[in-house]
Amino acid sequence: MRPELVRAVVVEVYEQVRREGALADRALERVLRRERKSLHSVERRQSADVVYGLLRLQGRIDWLLSRAVEQAEKRTLDRLATPTQHLLRFAAYLVLGEGRTPAEALTFGGAEVRPHAQALELLAHPEGLPWPEDPLDRLAAQTSLPRWLAALWMNELGEDGARKLAEALNERAPLTIRANLLKGTRDELVAKLAAEGIAATPTKLSPWGASIESRTNARALAAFKQGLFEVQDEGSQLIALACAARPGQTVVDACAGAGGKALALAAEMHNKGKLLACDRDGRRLEELKLRARRAGAHNFKLLAAPEGKEGDARLLPELGKHDVVLVDAPCSGLGALRRNPDARWRLTAAEVATFPPRQAEILERYSALVKPGGRLVYATCSVNRAENEAIADGFAAAHPEFSFEAPESYLGAELARALGAGPRGVQLLPHVHGTDGFYFASFVRAGDLSPTGRQA
Repeated sequence: MRPELVRAVVVEVYEQVRREGALADRALERVLRRERKSLHSVERRQSADVVYGLLRLQGRIDWLLSRAVEQAEKRTLDRLATPTQHLLRFAAYLVLGEGRTPAEALTFGGAEVRPHAQALELLAHPEGLPWPEDPLDRLAAQTSLPRWLAALWMNELGEDGARKLAEALNERAPLTIRANLLKGTRDELVAKLAAEGIAATPTKLSPWGASIESRTNARALAAFKQGLFEVQDEGSQLIALACAARPGQTVVDACAGAGGKALALAAEMHNKGKLLACDRDGRRLEELKLRARRAGAHNFKLLAAPEGKEGDARLLPELGKHDVVLVDAPCSGLGALRRNPDARWRLTAAEVATFPPRQAEILERYSALVKPGGRLVYATCSVNRAENEAIADGFAAAHPEFSFEAPESYLGAELARALGAGPRGVQLLPHVHGTDGFYFASFVRAGDLSPTGRQA
């Protein structure tokens, strides 16, 4: 491995993310694509690992590195030139995040870092560096969370729960796939992958999932190209499972996007019945066409339904006609921070507060598509009561024609118990379930409908 090449990639991407607000995955992809001929695969992998690891631990690193520079050099970190700060953060991550020695970190950090060798030595023994005295500030610094997010989770989960959640989100996310039941069983998929030299282990919660422990490009595997699986977090699979879609039903995926859950629903329906994949941005649905062709799914129809009167008009023929409607609403994504570590530093409390009104509006809009006796499933990839339980409770209070469905009835008693399901839904947590942080709740609609699709 050539340290100078890894260093150049990491610092360039980190600079784009931290100072220019670029999305980490896109910035990294651009730089690695540009340097694809000059970097070995191990160097590309190391560069990606460091970028994501550094972003996950940025808060912890900044706190400890600042204290180390103050003790060793009698000056503050922010007095150093910005490029030097980033190189020092890179070296500090190698010590704090990967357990490398200060000497190794100096090799990777290069000449500009060598004058700060004493600070890196202090980082190798961080127990000698002080943490904030305030419990909330201490939690934020130790677990690398912005203060507002540490406060949110401490309030909702308690200090111990918030700490465990944050620590889980600071780990690299697992590579989880979903067997495409339209083309074979999970056991057949695991055997197929084994023939390709890839060891996969069935997931504990999702009956469709498997985890791949080795570092591999799953989308380059023959099994993927043949449509035998999709890359999908186990929690996302459980949301599709909670829909309990069946062959011959009419099902709506209201916020389908690129179609991950829609494809899982199509497989559950055995390609029989009608699956309506909606999104406010019709361009996002185009990717679903390509994925569906590979997966062999064909019982779906795409419908772009922008916000406002135009979208309402397009949905009018669908009112009160569907057995299952899934509203996987746009959300803050707080449950997926291990996959998008830069989001914790980009999001603000004010921005997160903008999601609940939108979620309530979308849930209201698509609830009208559920027929009497049909089911409405609300879901997010967030760990935030304002986006989750508060939305579900508010909807139920405003719509007596909808009642919460006990999770045991659509998950089965054993799985509901394993998930710790409550009477009104499920909150998946990375440190408890090993999934990303998802929430879902199901409602059943009763009563007769007026010709408009609203409750008579």
